[in-house]
Amino acid sequence: MEELKLRDEFIKLGQAMKAAGIVSSGIDAKMLIQDGQVTVNGEVETRRGKKLYDGDVFEFEGEEFKVVK
Repeated sequence: MEELKLRDEFIKLGQAMKAAGIVSSGIDAKMLIQDGQVTVNGEVETRRGKKLYDGDVFEFEGEEFKVVK
């Protein structure tokens, strides 16, 4: 599991995917998220603007990323 360091109180899911190097643009993130290919804390998430806080985990194609302060 990779860790993604928070710079603020939270990071939006689409931004987190870009920061993790999963996608190169917000449009790509939007498509993958709307397709139901991303989970947050084990549940499918379809909102690109979903706020992730310290301790949240998102997953894409079997790769997990934990948001940490």
